[in-house]
Parts: sequence; C-alpha cells; structure tokens
Amino acid sequence: MVARKKRRKPTPYPSDLTDAQWELIAPMVPTALPGGRPAIHDRRRIVEAILYVNRTGCSWRQLPHDFPPWQTVFGYFQRWNESGVTDRIHDALRAKLRDRSGRDPMASAGMVDAQAVKGADTVGTETRGWDGAKRVNGRKRHVVTDSLGLLVVVLVTAASVQDRDGGRLALSRAKTVMPSMVMVWADGGYAGRLVA
Repeated sequence: MVARKKRRKPTPYPSDLTDAQWELIAPMVPTALPGGRPAIHDRRRIVEAILYVNRTGCSWRQLPHDFPPWQTVFGYFQRWNESGVTDRIHDALRAKLRDRSGRDPMASAGMVDAQAVKGADTVGTETRGWDGAKRVNGRKRHVVTDSLGLLVVVLVTAASVQDRDGGRLALSRAKTVMPSMVMVWADGGYAGRLVA
C-alpha cells in the first residue's frame, strides 16, 4: 500500500489575502458561475491568483502551479469583470475606506489626470498611438480619483487620445459611479472644451 503524501499548505505570497480581508469580500464573490459545471476550486484561491497576476504583472500562463489552472482563473476573471463583480467589490472597499477616514462614502470632489505609457511590442497597433507631448508610442491611462486618492475610474486608450477627450470619457463614467462628485481638479491639459 502506497502512503499518500500529506498536502502542505503553500507558503503564502505577499499578494495573498488575510483572513480579515477575505471575510470582508467573501459575501461579494459569487459562489458559482451561471451555467457550466459546479465549482471545484476554492473561491478564495481564485481571487488570490487574480491578485497575484495583478501584483506581479506576469502573464496568465505563468501563474504558479500551486494556484488553480490559469485557464480557470482567467475565466473567472473575465466573467467577474463582465458581470460587474470586480467593480462592486472595488466600490464597496472604497466606501469602507472613506468611512474609516471619517469621510462621506460618496465623494463630492475628485481629480483627473492621464499618464502615457510605452506599449510593449505585443500591443497591437490598433490599440496604441503616439503621444507627441510625452514622446511615447503606447497607451494612455485616464484616472479619476476621489480627494483621498482612491480610484473611481480608470480608462485606457491609445496614447494619441488627448487628455481632455479621454478625460471627458473618464468623467462621464465617474459620474455614473460617483454621482455625488460635483468638483474635479485637473491640470492645464484639460483646458478648453472639457472645462466648458
């Protein structure tokens, strides 16, 4: 008779959730995906795998083997994003942090800015562009934060999109997420039609 190897609990990664963090978000993480087979992987481990990819920047295929298969993790990531699970968790955590800081969970003021980043060689030409001001060929992140610096909206465009045009789109989305936001600070790149 062959003795079974004891399964050791893997050494936690810095991106792994603490028990308190998991208790906070567990009610917001769906127990099963609509349609398909019953879940066989632990939801917490799926979330930790997603956080690992986010923290390290590795590709899905390079996910360490002590996580569920990368295809499974990526499938959950896609479906949770499409169904709004990720946004709901993010919004709830932001509201909790604002409340803990003694602020109203619904911010009335925020900031908008953009950052152009060089695109990797693998980034297709249809989603990248040239930002002449920054001399960057790649993409641009348009970010709206509340007055504490907590994310409200992140919008990624080609780097060729002007700050004020991307800002208009990002602020439009921010208004649906945070309708209480009535004042937004911006730098000179947003002057012109956006301010009007």
